[in-house]
Amino acid sequence: MDQPLYVFITVVEKKNFSRAAEALHMTQPAVSQYIKALEQTYGVKLLDRNNKSVHVTKAGEIVYFHAKEILGLYTKMENLIDDLANRASGPLSIGASYTFGEYVLPHLIAKLHKQYPAIQPKIMIGNSKDIAELVARHQLDVGIIEGDSRSRELFIEAFAEDEMYIVASSCHPFAQRDREVKMEDLEREAWIVREPGSGTREAAEKIFRTMAIEPNDLMEFGSTQLIKESVEAGLGITLLSHLAIRKELSMGLLKIIPVKGTPFKRAFSVVLGTSFKTKAVEVFIEQLKEHPALSSILE
Repeated sequence: MDQPLYVFITVVEKKNFSRAAEALHMTQPAVSQYIKALEQTYGVKLLDRNNKSVHVTKAGEIVYFHAKEILGLYTKMENLIDDLANRASGPLSIGASYTFGEYVLPHLIAKLHKQYPAIQPKIMIGNSKDIAELVARHQLDVGIIEGDSRSRELFIEAFAEDEMYIVASSCHPFAQRDREVKMEDLEREAWIVREPGSGTREAAEKIFRTMAIEPNDLMEFGSTQLIKESVEAGLGITLLSHLAIRKELSMGLLKIIPVKGTPFKRAFSVVLGTSFKTKAVEVFIEQLKEHPALSSILE
């Protein structure tokens, strides 16, 4: 572990030398000495100080960004070495897209914890683009994304297929039809979509291209739950994973709209930033591919 970088990261995140010293179980002068040594090494000022807090300079932002990546690599190296002699254990940072993270991952983590109680999972939910970037920067051990990532820095493997449907409120006129809805009718509707970078947004844009439609009324929401509530209220229609709408379908709150070419299928993929895997990562990926609950959830 690079102690000066670790101290610098702690000061930046605590925004105060005293709080950083307390968190590090060090004296404040010792913390100050570490920061001074770093600034002398790089020949630039990293922090602006006042009586109450510290602020990161532009150079400090660069050091902080790369220090997080460097310490992530240190941790990964230590875990790999430790794995040579020990059973799967220790911290496991997992990032997942909203759909998988909110509707599937809890089942997998429960199973993982039962079989490997020494593994300490830490979960982050975000859009697919953000998760992939964090894995590439070694801020996450493993990521699960929707669709694909073109990053050459990542090792990517599809492990499951998801089905997506166009849905509307059960009171929507489309929900009363037995026949397929025409493309021109879909184009005139208000569509509620996720933000750029989301795998669900990427899928919606692919659907629009496939159907050769360009909806004029697009609303962009950053939450799948908010989209479901808005569609249920009659604000518009949307494209969502079957995983996300199972409860609403069973309760009759949302209805699948019959449209030619649906369900739209996409892959869930696991992404890694290195070909080396700790035992914790290995057993987690095994569960992704083999866990029987996953198959039943995705059906």
